[in-house]
Amino acid sequence: MSTLPKSLYWQRLDADGGQTVLYSDSNGLHAKGIVVAATPVPYILRYEVVTDGGWNTAHIDLTTEGAGWLRTARLERAVGRWRVTTAEQGDLDSVLARAGRPGAGGWPGMEDPDRLRTATDVDVENDPLFNTLPIRRLRMLEGSDDRPHRLTVAFVRVPSLQVLPSEQFYTRQGPATIGYTSGNFTTEIAVDEQGFVTRYPGLAARPS
Repeated sequence: MSTLPKSLYWQRLDADGGQTVLYSDSNGLHAKGIVVAATPVPYILRYEVVTDGGWNTAHIDLTTEGAGWLRTARLERAVGRWRVTTAEQGDLDSVLARAGRPGAGGWPGMEDPDRLRTATDVDVENDPLFNTLPIRRLRMLEGSDDRPHRLTVAFVRVPSLQVLPSEQFYTRQGPATIGYTSGNFTTEIAVDEQGFVTRYPGLAARPS
């Protein structure tokens, strides 16, 4: 088994936690991530994502796990269609209720993957790695094109692993800044020369 040659680390700014990603970006992206989070209950997220050479997502495997529960989801895209498969052990909603937290908001995955038919990218909640996928796929750091790019992504909520279609807008605002909008939320994301996030205001930052 080959190793992945590069790594990134982000510290959460909105809550206790952080994440490490091992990756190769020599021909698209192959990345393995581990997220440790303290809210809404302590849990670990592990994932492996693979794109094709054009940075179109091919598949992603995700596992969230906490005390007394575990959820998994796999998203695969082939011939323009998505397939979503999931499993669950334990009862995340019961764990959240005992902690005085709202429920998970749904089962892992989604009932109708055809709702993702126009999605090319996956976006995992609170994970800055996944902003890089459309940035690199659209070559947003090349040239000076400042037009907004409207995207539909397969948005994965954590820790529930519920999958939803999400409309997002990416706009180049400079050589190291990308404007991001989803619904009523707007921010400016700082990125390095490879398109990896260095600071996502209020969410995560890499060590300086």
